[in-house]
Amino acid sequence: MTEVRIPLHQLRSRPLTVPEGAAVQDALQRPLRDLRISVTDRCNFRCTYCMPKSVFGPGHRFLPQADLLSFEEITRTARAFVGLGVRKLRITGGEPLLRRELPTLVRQLAGLRTPEGLPLDLTLTTNGTLLRQHAAALAEAGLQRVSVSLDAMDDAVFRRMNDMDVGVAEVLEGIAAAQQAGLGPIKVNAVVQRGVNEQELLPLARHFRHRGIVLRFIEFMDVGASNGWRLDDVVPSAVLRERLHAAHPLHALDPSEPGETAERWAYDDGAGEVGFISSVSQAFCGQCNRARLSTDGRLFTCLFGHQGLDLRRWLRDGQTDDATLRAHIAGHWAQRSDRYSALRLADTPEAEWLRATQRVEMSYIGG
Repeated sequence: MTEVRIPLHQLRSRPLTVPEGAAVQDALQRPLRDLRISVTDRCNFRCTYCMPKSVFGPGHRFLPQADLLSFEEITRTARAFVGLGVRKLRITGGEPLLRRELPTLVRQLAGLRTPEGLPLDLTLTTNGTLLRQHAAALAEAGLQRVSVSLDAMDDAVFRRMNDMDVGVAEVLEGIAAAQQAGLGPIKVNAVVQRGVNEQELLPLARHFRHRGIVLRFIEFMDVGASNGWRLDDVVPSAVLRERLHAAHPLHALDPSEPGETAERWAYDDGAGEVGFISSVSQAFCGQCNRARLSTDGRLFTCLFGHQGLDLRRWLRDGQTDDATLRAHIAGHWAQRSDRYSALRLADTPEAEWLRATQRVEMSYIGG
């Protein structure tokens, strides 16, 4: 595949026409490889680090149905991204399994092919509570893998964190259903907050050892404007890794793909693999190759972004063809210079402005 490098003095040109199948790079020479697709802004959890009840309570106004992209609009947009180098699609939310008839979308996305005729890596992130009902249908439709959020093995801790009185057993049943349906390898993600669930490190590790499931620990991040983030609440991945290594010795593994968010480690005794996602203590902006499509069709080029490019207007104007849609996406990506995590704690005017700007909520664009 050819690479299209955009000189800095041309970054303001938009849209940008590139040959279909050419991989576009951003202002920092990062390619576009991964698209996260949010299919709903609704969730059946109210996790304190993502959708706290104080903000997303009974009076919160979610997007009306007419504002959501249809499955056909999502698939058309994904096809445009594939034409610019995307090779991985991740369906997310909110809780994506709340979107009705989701296997229909999975089937459409599974039918997409790269310019070389190869299938895409198609995955889904979920809290797992609805997997028992839907895992088999999702696998039959063409979904390959799932990532499941589970922040604690202790039932009381987990119920407090999801704030909807959902127990651990319900998530474990969903994981078992996903395994039975062949949706693997499964990844389990745990967001770690100091004084909340850091004591769950070893119980989580003990449960998922020898099960063929990749457990990943994620540093508590300042996404959105609702979770009351403080740096003091972050437990650095290096600390967690040392604690886990003391109980179950680990050795480092090489990244499985460019731009991978997690540092990979394996148990010395062959019990499996664990990962650590360190966007606060060890920013990986320099390798970030991910774009995010919001539920209502806005393109965000950073998880910590504050505004997105409205693609829905071109999807619904009845005039924009696929080549022009692809050009709008390419032009927007070519101007991208996001590196919030790398600048988060810097003492500069740019970093101060970024910290002060209200960021989009993670439930709107997916994790």
